[in-house]
Amino acid sequence: MLKRVILWNWVAVIVFLSACQTAPSQTLNLFSPYPATRTPFQPVTEVNTLEEWGSQDSPTMPTPVVQTSTITPLSLTPISPNTPFSLYIQADLQASILPVMQLPADLPLTTDPATASLSIFVGEDYPVSQWIYALVAPFPTLVDGVSEQDLRAAWKGKSSGVFSGVPLLMSKSTLGILSSYWGQPEEGAVSVHASEKLLSIAWEQKPSWAIIPFEQLNPQWKVLSIRGNSPIHKDFDIDNYELAIPISMTGVAPELPKIPSSNRNPEKMTVLAMTGVTALVRATAFTMEQKGVTYPANDIGPTLLAADITHISNEVPFAENCPYPNPVQEDMRFCSRTKYIELLESIDTDIVELTGDHFADWGADAMYYTLDLYDQRSWPYYGGGANIKEGRKPVMIEHHGNKLAFIGCNAKGGGYATASETSPGAVYCDWNWLEQTIAGLRAEGYLPIATFQHFEYYTYAAQPDQIRDSERMIKAGAVIVSGSQAHQPQAFQFSQGSLTHHGLGNLFFDQLDVSEATRQGFIDLHVFYDGRHISTELVTIYFIDYARARLMNPQERTNLLQKVFSASGW
Repeated sequence: MLKRVILWNWVAVIVFLSACQTAPSQTLNLFSPYPATRTPFQPVTEVNTLEEWGSQDSPTMPTPVVQTSTITPLSLTPISPNTPFSLYIQADLQASILPVMQLPADLPLTTDPATASLSIFVGEDYPVSQWIYALVAPFPTLVDGVSEQDLRAAWKGKSSGVFSGVPLLMSKSTLGILSSYWGQPEEGAVSVHASEKLLSIAWEQKPSWAIIPFEQLNPQWKVLSIRGNSPIHKDFDIDNYELAIPISMTGVAPELPKIPSSNRNPEKMTVLAMTGVTALVRATAFTMEQKGVTYPANDIGPTLLAADITHISNEVPFAENCPYPNPVQEDMRFCSRTKYIELLESIDTDIVELTGDHFADWGADAMYYTLDLYDQRSWPYYGGGANIKEGRKPVMIEHHGNKLAFIGCNAKGGGYATASETSPGAVYCDWNWLEQTIAGLRAEGYLPIATFQHFEYYTYAAQPDQIRDSERMIKAGAVIVSGSQAHQPQAFQFSQGSLTHHGLGNLFFDQLDVSEATRQGFIDLHVFYDGRHISTELVTIYFIDYARARLMNPQERTNLLQKVFSASGW
């Protein structure tokens, strides 16, 4: 998209300086990964003396702007040595660019591009930055993406499919920026609203879609991919993205303003994969014995590996004396053979939740043994531990500047939560402790993620106790609440801007024949950027046998999303 050859250009100043003597050249790196080069047909004229600039009080020579063409987009008149320098920024860019620029103190802004010595504008002739916009829709939208042709057709008032006849929502400044790059849209193709009202309008008018700057993302938007390319993906291809808008700068100034290369910096992004029930027992374990320990991850493993942080809620302890699995085991006392930990290694597990009902099934020795296995692999765990004090400790992780804190408990309590001052196990839900800890974490700049082993309901709809408890966690400051107990997918909920997913379904467990719902599941990819939760992408999975799930096909995915969104009241 952007030209890759970068040349020196002094714009109109060459006219004024053409008779001056040359001096040793300066090297300029204008925040670009591409080196500045000179061509034989574009010589650089330089200044030898300060007097030639007409001022002994300005010892800094104006800095020329690196650009990719010898054609100047602005009609600037030659700048006299006594002309004050000024900066023009295209009006539609100012709200996005100014807050993140480092603007020299002696470079005032002007609203007149004809008299500015330096100009910043939308265009790809002299690129210094690319501003990323996102195509979004309300979270409960079934469509996952569109083609470039679909988006361009919508700009021309010819949208099709689910968005047929639906205008693109955007702010006035976004319209101005896109119009500068694409040309004016057809009448009626765009509906302009204040930025702060776009989300509520979009939800009220479903189906709807919008274009917003990347920095304005939040979880109540669903990010739509364009030709499979999405700015919330780690493998985002900025050079082949229709909404990567080039920003150019041309002219001269004593000191150039510093502009980020983009409003999307991959070094500020973290992707967390949250998962549902793992229980490597019974028919799941038997299948692993027959087809290989890592067999359950054959299809979904790449999704888990691609995340920066992968969460696993493993309900069952490992035990050295765990017997060979019985696929038709009738009692509910479970253990996993030690070698099964290879499956968790193969998906690059990063954090283990221990709130599960079955952690104490094989006794204290198995729990201590399991904790040792996790410690050997440097896998932090929470929601359970060697005692209640350890189990209550939140796991705090900082990645790319995003501070995440995980905290969890078993809502059933009783024999399911055996951790005490002297005994290992899962911890019960002490609400005062949870609320105080979550509030404290939030005050320290962490984004708390609260997970529950709640009562198990075989329903898509969340039940009143689940809703009540998740709202307590959100009110305390949790940004995400996730139900780890559900053996089938359950509803979503937004409250105070935070997301609850009441149940994700099974990840590795053998309930293939219980119902169609227990064959369905979610992996939630939560995206954090610059200290905020900005998006959640839903990966839908379907079990093909007692151990292995694959990614859903489009019809299966639509069927599940319709049921869960309906159960969510959407």
